[in-house]
Parts: sequence; C-alpha cells; structure tokens
Amino acid sequence: MKFLRVSLIALTTLTTSLAGSAQTVDEIINKHLEAIGGKDKLNGMKSLYIESDMDIMGNQALSTTTTLYGKGSRNEIDFNGQKIINCITADKGGWTINPLAGQVTAEDMPAEQANASKPQLYAGGLLLDYAAKGNKVVLAGQEDINGVKAWKLNVTTKEGTNITQYIDPKTWYVLKIVTKLNMGGQDIEQGVTFSDYKKTDYGFVAPYTSAVELPQGMTLNISVKKIEINKDVDPKIFDKP
Repeated sequence: MKFLRVSLIALTTLTTSLAGSAQTVDEIINKHLEAIGGKDKLNGMKSLYIESDMDIMGNQALSTTTTLYGKGSRNEIDFNGQKIINCITADKGGWTINPLAGQVTAEDMPAEQANASKPQLYAGGLLLDYAAKGNKVVLAGQEDINGVKAWKLNVTTKEGTNITQYIDPKTWYVLKIVTKLNMGGQDIEQGVTFSDYKKTDYGFVAPYTSAVELPQGMTLNISVKKIEINKDVDPKIFDKP
C-alpha cells in the first residue's frame, strides 16, 4: 500500500501551512507567517502533537504525529490493528516499521524521503527564516488552484529537495504543496491540498483537512481531531529501536 510510504510526507506538511501586484517573495512570506500566527508565536513553539483520522477508499486509520522541533518527528498509523511507524531526526536520517509490507523491525528510511520530510522539524516549516535554514525561495508567478489565483513559490531546501507552495492571496494560507522526489528509482510528485484552517488555543493557525494525491489516482483524506502545542516530549521516542 503505497500511501503508507508517503503518509509522513503528507503529515509533515500538517505543521507548514500568500493578491495584489508587484509582490516580492519576502512580502508574500511575511503575510503568510502573520496569517498563521506570527513569527513570535511560531518561534515559541517547541513541540507539536497531532491526532488525525485517515481515510483511503473506505479504509480507516488513526494517525498520531509527535514533533519536537529541531530534534525529531514520529508518525504512527494504526491500520487494522497493525502499527506503521515513520520517524525522522534532524541529524540521523529516518527509520520506518511497516508490518503491512512484512517489515516488523526498524529499517533506515531512504535519504530522499527523510529529507523531503525535514521541513516539519521546524516551526513555520520551510518559509520561516528560510535563508538562515539554507533554503532558497523563488516567486514563480501565480497559478490557478481550485479557482484561486495563488502565488507560486518554488523552494529548494539545503538538502536539495524541490517543494512548491501555493499561497492564497486573500487568506495568505497555503492551499497546496507539491514535493518532487525519487522513491525506488522513480521520480514522483507528491501533492497535498489543505483546507478548513482553524486557530488553535495557542494562536497557531493550521489546516484541519488535507487531501493527499496518491499513485493510481487515489486520494488519502486526513481530518485532524486534536492539536496540542508545547506538550512535553521525550526525545528518546525518535531513537531507532
């Protein structure tokens, strides 16, 4: 089930979610960051915990993602009583356990998959203090996303991952993210669209609904049930067993 291999990339994106003319990259980014809570709030986020329901063609699963910013992120999917784990760290790559694929012990995650997921290790994702993180951002005009003429930002991370973010010029929320990567020797594009943005008690604004474009034209729908910010997280949960 290929969707389980890309679920981390999809969730990665639950924590990174810019109308007018002559906008610059920094103007768009600043409006986006202000819309999702502001730089002070984002810089004050030390951890993020998300519980979500996942649905693909009627198959249900419960997903939890625990992120300690700057350290690691661990996603667990309970699918029909079997637990799939995807974990990435800031300095040791990533690892996975997937009993549905006969993988009952932890194995190293492909480097490109781990690198594509690393933006979730930082509050504000790719765009907050992007230059200091070694990311490059280029404004590539506007493009229609579900009837919205969205700003298109092409981002290249310091690891070389190419990620395009489409930002609504009215709300300044991220409407869609497309990640280009290579998995199993095959070049693929992983697209995720976002909606139902809500402000958390902390003041961070996040999308509570997302749709992940999967191979063979399938869609993985994710509905967030709970978000907790700055809860205590034991960094040992990111260690490879």
